[in-house]
Amino acid sequence: MKVLLLKEPRESETEADPYIQELASCGHTASLIPVLSFRLVSLEELSERLLQPERFGGLIFTSPRAVEAVQTCLHSLTHKWDAVKDKWNEKSVYVVGKATASLVVELGLTAVGEDTGNMSALAPLILQREAGGTLPLFFPCGSIKREVLPTALRNQHIPLETLTVYQTSEHPDLQNNVTDYFTRQGVPASVAFFSPSGVKFCLDLVKRLSGSQLEKIKFASIGPTTADALRSHGLPVSCCAEKPTAKHLAAAITHALHA
Repeated sequence: MKVLLLKEPRESETEADPYIQELASCGHTASLIPVLSFRLVSLEELSERLLQPERFGGLIFTSPRAVEAVQTCLHSLTHKWDAVKDKWNEKSVYVVGKATASLVVELGLTAVGEDTGNMSALAPLILQREAGGTLPLFFPCGSIKREVLPTALRNQHIPLETLTVYQTSEHPDLQNNVTDYFTRQGVPASVAFFSPSGVKFCLDLVKRLSGSQLEKIKFASIGPTTADALRSHGLPVSCCAEKPTAKHLAAAITHALHA
């Protein structure tokens, strides 16, 4: 069956996107359309903070894009980073998800929390480990961020310093690409969403292009936050990945399509 994935592709020239691979192994034909466009910002301020580990109690990364902003800074900070990297590793570097964790490891840092699938799950881990901390945790983040984590930390008096390091907007080719998909492929059996922003930018278009066949589509979500965004727009969520991985999403979609 045909599955439409509304997400950014994995940036690899040698391997197919893991979501396409996993769905293919389950017998489905998946297509991927990028939804979001990202622009890095505040890199000078980010570089300054990266070289001052003594100011902070630890680091928080909740998206691969935030780690990519750090990677961009390190292109000009290589030797200086080597001098402070071990100091960061003396602190906790918190992450959401395996994709973010793997990028953090590439920085030479040790990731904590990779099995957490969202900020709601990461918050209790941080609260447990950072109780009584006096130095702020440093949180490089995107322009569209949920307040779940900052609110949880603030309520427990754990200091936090945030810095917006990337701006998120609708991908410039999104409307044309989605329209072209429906024109060529028809209405897919399942459409998978990967963020509340994806729901915001895509849902009305998907509804319009699906027409009377909208009720036949199995809407899938990568996690509970995105599922809530779909429900808030009045759509039933046919399945939600148990964990935010390609394998778990493929299993959830397969189960929903065969139900």
